[in-house]
Amino acid sequence: MTLAELTSFLDETLKLGDFPNDYSNNGIQVEGEGEVTRAVFAVDACLESIEYAEDTKADFLFVHHGISWGTGFRRLTGMTARRLRVLFNSGITLYAAHLPLDAHPTLGNNACLSRALGLKELTPFFELNGVSVGFSGTLSRACTAETLAGKIKAASGSSECDFYGDPEGKFKRIAVVSGSVGESVLQQAAECGVELLVTGEIGHQHYHVARELGLNVIAAGHYATETFGPKAVMAEVAGRFDVEVDFADFPTGM
Repeated sequence: MTLAELTSFLDETLKLGDFPNDYSNNGIQVEGEGEVTRAVFAVDACLESIEYAEDTKADFLFVHHGISWGTGFRRLTGMTARRLRVLFNSGITLYAAHLPLDAHPTLGNNACLSRALGLKELTPFFELNGVSVGFSGTLSRACTAETLAGKIKAASGSSECDFYGDPEGKFKRIAVVSGSVGESVLQQAAECGVELLVTGEIGHQHYHVARELGLNVIAAGHYATETFGPKAVMAEVAGRFDVEVDFADFPTGM
């Protein structure tokens, strides 16, 4: 397929235009060759994933965390230069989708994680930069944190989930926000009557906030909770286009 066909499909499917205030520069960040025969999908545009795309002869790399944020680059040196050198020398296009991939109602990190948990009656949860990026919902029957952590591990391939809260508790009303969260998410979850928040990571300073709010938290890993979206988009692309696809898995353990 042509690069224009693929990027147009991604732009429209992920509704990039609905996220004008996202700090990430969503869409094409580095333009490569005009044809796409092999596409690699990953969480991070780190040197490992970029070199993996090069080594496997890919000409397109889709990521959740790109290399251009805000006003962009000031100097093309060091780490940035090394990443760009591989991309340009190999003719690889780098495409990033940050908040659009968190918020998407079917392909997003949070939608996919909610489905993996078995949540029903999903409603948008937690507004960031003018858009809702997470979801809240209910389970058909209350479950322990251990049971829910097992579902997350099975779906994401993560080896560990940290739990902060009542080890004997059973939870039915759950909110999901992938990546990392701050006090505002914890506050909103408590105000909405959420019993358990599933996220990637919380900071040290947020432990006592969650505890004092009476909110239980599963921290399943920033990386692990954000593998869902790239994999879902990869499956969507493979089902619609005649192109080879692959997921580059470089977990951070965080």
